[in-house]
Parts: sequence; C-alpha cells; structure tokens
Amino acid sequence: MRFLVRVLGYLLVAGGFIVLLTDGARSIANSALRFTALGETMAALLGDRFRQLQPGIERNLHPLLWDPVLVHVLLVPTALAGLALGFLLLWLGSEPKPLIGIITRR
Repeated sequence: MRFLVRVLGYLLVAGGFIVLLTDGARSIANSALRFTALGETMAALLGDRFRQLQPGIERNLHPLLWDPVLVHVLLVPTALAGLALGFLLLWLGSEPKPLIGIITRR
C-alpha cells in the first residue's frame, strides 16, 4: 500500500512540474502571468462529468459545500495543487524512522 501511495505521489509531483513549466511558457509568450486553475484542468480531463459535479454535490451533500468551499478550491493553480498533494503523499508513504537509540527504561 505504501508503494502505491509513493507512486501516486511521484506522478502528482511530475504532473505538477509539467503544468508549472507549461504555465511558465504560456506566461512568457503572453507577457503576463497566467496560471491554469484546477477547475480548468478538471473540466478538460472530465468533460461532461465535471459539469454534473455541481448539481450532484449540491443535491446529495450540501449546497454550501459547493459555493464557498469548492469554488475557491477550483481556483487554485493546478501546479500548486499537484505539487502539494504529491509531496503530501510522498511524506505519508515514506518508511517510518527506526526507533534505535531511544531509551525506553528510566
């Protein structure tokens, strides 16, 4: 299980760097700072299912979860979200530190 978490973490970090390089090239070409929002990336990847996400969350979970929470989360740059989630998964999937040298008796 730890192996799968680390592999997913590495894939997210690599994807985050790719999106960061793409955004950087786009910013240089446009002479203006431009980031790809997480909502744009999800709309490109999911298509019609992304448009069905809002009514499903509002109907099944809670209407306030979509408007103040997820709307702001979807405005986060994709590179930042990918890198942060990837590094978090790498940290969670790392081997635990050995407890050698800790005094257990006092």
